[in-house]
Amino acid sequence: MRCQMPAPPGDGPGGGRHARERGAGTMTAGEATGPRTAPGGERGPASGLEIRELECFLALAEELHFGRAGERLYVSQGRVSQLLRSLESRIGGRLVDRTSRRVRLTPLGEDFLGSLRPAYEALRATVEDARIAARGVAGRLRVGFQGSADDAFMAVVSLFADRYPDCSTEITEVPLSDPFGPLHRGEVDTAVVLLPMAEEDLVLGPVFSRQPQHLAVSRRHGFAGRAHLSAEDLADAPLIGVRSPAPAYWREAQAPSRTPAGRPVPPGPMVSTLQEGLSLVAADRGAMLLCPSTAEYHRRRGVAYVPVTGLPESALGLVWNRAHENARIRAFAEAVGEALA
Repeated sequence: MRCQMPAPPGDGPGGGRHARERGAGTMTAGEATGPRTAPGGERGPASGLEIRELECFLALAEELHFGRAGERLYVSQGRVSQLLRSLESRIGGRLVDRTSRRVRLTPLGEDFLGSLRPAYEALRATVEDARIAARGVAGRLRVGFQGSADDAFMAVVSLFADRYPDCSTEITEVPLSDPFGPLHRGEVDTAVVLLPMAEEDLVLGPVFSRQPQHLAVSRRHGFAGRAHLSAEDLADAPLIGVRSPAPAYWREAQAPSRTPAGRPVPPGPMVSTLQEGLSLVAADRGAMLLCPSTAEYHRRRGVAYVPVTGLPESALGLVWNRAHENARIRAFAEAVGEALA
């Protein structure tokens, strides 16, 4: 998981080097709580703990390069080394092995990273929540949707807008072939996507719109006049698939390569958008699995939609990036849960 470290005040590209490298004006943990003194007057090992040291280690653990870590934090390579040495001294062990050819974490560094990353993200989320709470749920929420922004979805957006008038909502379509990319890249704050979702750095919120799947076929296809189909019938219909960068497990769910009994399903053309897929269906180039609401929203005269039994239900879920969760996202998730789940 890639965690972008926020630069503290004064760390922008235009700030002074001395202010950036010292962190002038930044309160350390020791300064916030007062010096921690062990029995006998000695200062304890956690005294003066610097958040900047932790940010430096996190950046270095991701980049595995002192120069790039410095660029991430707007400090010099030497300052990265200094912060790392200070943190290692505070801990009492080496966190990073550095040679002329490569940088890698020590076993202690790997263990420390596994514990530090969620703690740091929780701290950052706590600060963000406090900031939002100070002015209520306000600002901007970017909501993505995949497939169609139907009446039910827009009703949730309206409910959220009525409940939190100081928070503006932007609606963005998420590409069929890239359901999770906008969340990974920070282009949207949360998104309604087709399930399944197995991304480690994303959170699955309310799940809704569970519906049996339908097979979209050309009205010239032999299946068009059927009242229903079984999952085994898919072995006789080339299925239109979805291109990457959608993950392989997600693409397999939308266009399975085998029936439940193990019969191979012939692959059809690959598409990036729903409209491409429906156009190929109308041209009798293949069939496509859709949920009933999407089929109804995108109904075409040249396409028939036949119910399919024996397949997992289609479902939508509200998803967001774990590292970027905030009060706005949780408030929207609550609205979705109330109205749809």
